[in-house]
Amino acid sequence: MEHTERPVRTESIGKRISGSLPEPRVGVAAVAFGAMALLGYAVFSGHGVRQGVLYLIGVLFGVALYHARFGFTSAFRQLVAVGQGAGLRAHMLMLAAASAIFAPILAAGSGLFGARVEASLAPLGLSVVVGAFIFGVGMQLGGACASGSLYSVGGGQTSILFTLAGFIFGSVLGAWHWGFWTQEALNLPPVSLAEVFGGYGGALLAQLAIIGAIVAATTVISRRRRPPGLAPRPSARGLARVVRGTWPLWAGAVVLAALNGATLLVSGQPWGITSAFALWGSKIAAALGVDVGSWTYWSGERAASLEASVLADVTSVMDFGIVLGAMAAAALGGTFVLHRRIPPKTIAAALIGGVLMGYGARIAYGCNIGAYFSGVASFSLHGWLWAAMALFGTYLGIRLRPLFGLSVPKPGDSSC
Repeated sequence: MEHTERPVRTESIGKRISGSLPEPRVGVAAVAFGAMALLGYAVFSGHGVRQGVLYLIGVLFGVALYHARFGFTSAFRQLVAVGQGAGLRAHMLMLAAASAIFAPILAAGSGLFGARVEASLAPLGLSVVVGAFIFGVGMQLGGACASGSLYSVGGGQTSILFTLAGFIFGSVLGAWHWGFWTQEALNLPPVSLAEVFGGYGGALLAQLAIIGAIVAATTVISRRRRPPGLAPRPSARGLARVVRGTWPLWAGAVVLAALNGATLLVSGQPWGITSAFALWGSKIAAALGVDVGSWTYWSGERAASLEASVLADVTSVMDFGIVLGAMAAAALGGTFVLHRRIPPKTIAAALIGGVLMGYGARIAYGCNIGAYFSGVASFSLHGWLWAAMALFGTYLGIRLRPLFGLSVPKPGDSSC
């Protein structure tokens, strides 16, 4: 989400925060915490402590994403459009921190609650190339990525509901076509940097070298192109900043990396988002009479998910937690506002972008979280391939945005 309010200051937690930082939405906060408690009770009582802990991690993800306004869509757009690399450098900090956290956990091979820890590895091939490219196009039209869709919905951005609906529909299409895109003829085996560099220690050093090169490259680009700065955002000072206003990007990057590490320890798998969209959509399709159980995607280990409660699905409960955590954060920050008037062109862009992202995420083995963030942190080469192709998709996406009345950063802007 994009905010352009000016930053405000407060002298202490006890004093009223004035200026452009709005007052807390107490009623909305009460609804958010009430829903959070009810769902938490259902998860803990019906599916155990481990699932409940993952739900709470999801809530914390929602809070962190919202307060840091941690953008994947905007970071890619700003870099491609005007050469502003601050957002992408925040990604690199997040990836460096996550890699350092993941390395010893993956090397140990075991986590909490008896979890067997596995890296998020995926094949290299046409599925990732095409999927990440159309995801890059889609997130520029849809106005949010996978994580952004969830925390924006929690924050009251009604237009993103259309993006989310398209996301779910596209995910079902991707699951339907899964067998075609994953055939061996179109893909090479997964490549782990840990295997290439003789273990996770060597892989971490190689990864940090790649990250350092990207930071250096974006810094050079920014110096040459002299892009607009990032728009200032409202925030309190001191400890009040934890619940009121915007966190620094670096803080969001570190918190997200730590939470992904916690997810890996508890669930045995890194953080993901969009597999839940395929599950929700496929359950709806099955209820309408579609034989989704015959699809290749829903064969094997995934088959049981179609019959089980969504609360038994790790990704689903974490996604629900993200929405409610963001809703609570937005309410306490006073920024929860439902958008009632949405231009038809915006709705069209949201739906098209959502479908592209949903389909792209399925065939590319994940989205900006499952493939990019968790893939890179798992030392899988497909994560870096995903990032490169999503940047190419962003290039096309920002050229399509004006057709739908959506803005694109320009060199003469006062801020991005």
